[in-house]
Amino acid sequence: MTSSSASSVSSALAPYGWDEAWAAEFAAYDTEGLLPGRVIRVDRGQCDVVTADGILRADTAFVTPHDPMRVVCTGDWVAVEPGGNPRYVRTYLPRRTAFVRSTSSKRSEGQILAANVDHAIVAVSLALELDLGRIERFLALAWESGAQPVVVLSKADLVPDAVTLSHLVQDVETSAPGVPVVPVSSLDGDGLDVLAAIVAGGTSVLLGQSGAGKSTLANALLGEDVMDVQATRDADGKGRHTTTTRNLLALPGGGVLIDTPGLRGVGLWDAETGVGQVFSEIEELAERCRFHDCAHEAEPGCAVLAAIETGELPERRLDSYRKLLRENQRIVAKTDARLRAEIRKDWKRKGAIGRAAMEAKRGAHWRS
Repeated sequence: MTSSSASSVSSALAPYGWDEAWAAEFAAYDTEGLLPGRVIRVDRGQCDVVTADGILRADTAFVTPHDPMRVVCTGDWVAVEPGGNPRYVRTYLPRRTAFVRSTSSKRSEGQILAANVDHAIVAVSLALELDLGRIERFLALAWESGAQPVVVLSKADLVPDAVTLSHLVQDVETSAPGVPVVPVSSLDGDGLDVLAAIVAGGTSVLLGQSGAGKSTLANALLGEDVMDVQATRDADGKGRHTTTTRNLLALPGGGVLIDTPGLRGVGLWDAETGVGQVFSEIEELAERCRFHDCAHEAEPGCAVLAAIETGELPERRLDSYRKLLRENQRIVAKTDARLRAEIRKDWKRKGAIGRAAMEAKRGAHWRS
């Protein structure tokens, strides 16, 4: 690539996140005459790619089509053929981050939702009662992806009382250590400046259930009605899927935004590290337990249970932590024979302990 063509590529793709590191990754494909570009939309085996030559439509058949983790996805940087009909994506560059969930299929596969994301924005509607467990689930996936999570409490205008809104923010902050929590109203603009400042640097992905107000937030950040919006149902505050594909959009204030369809299910996919970050206070307490393999159930010297007794740790947090760890363990065990064996061994050990405790109780009963 000549210096002039490199300059034109840089100026055209910089608003979408192109930098010197991506240029270095692409160098080998440049010698083959391929074009660099970023995927802004994927639809049924084809994708729209923004390049220095404009937005191109390309086929993704060259990239493994049957592995959900290796398909081209929104946010990927790719090498595209300069011409041809059809035009093909030859490969994608190594991903810096990847937001992955487990599929709903019984095969237990990972499904990549967005790539090369810097901020994972979890949109939560204040039109409904807060579901802290669901927020923790989204955050576990966000941390695991390598992105910095942000929780946006949308439709804040529905909570006009400042004290009540403050309590809701505090509730979420307790469940999201290390995560900014931003109440936002797209209706009156409150909080949008804070959110715009966060997303101005890098790539952000909008996540959440249908009716969380993601498309409305996207339009507010874009400054125009790009995404379709439908009213939520009065009966339950939920909405229909207004976004049906993942779209990458350049923001006028800098940065890019990936808007996603509402997610009904957010199954974990090998997210043990992410779960640990969501529940960092529990993992810090666990370091003070008497036994290094403490299960925080009934062991003597358990610092986690002691924190629950004193009120330092809400019991709901421990229940949610256990639930997500168990779910993640089941997912990983389906593809890890060694872990399956360890789980069976652990079940047998716990069963033996339970039987021994029952026998001891029976012996004490008869002696009395």
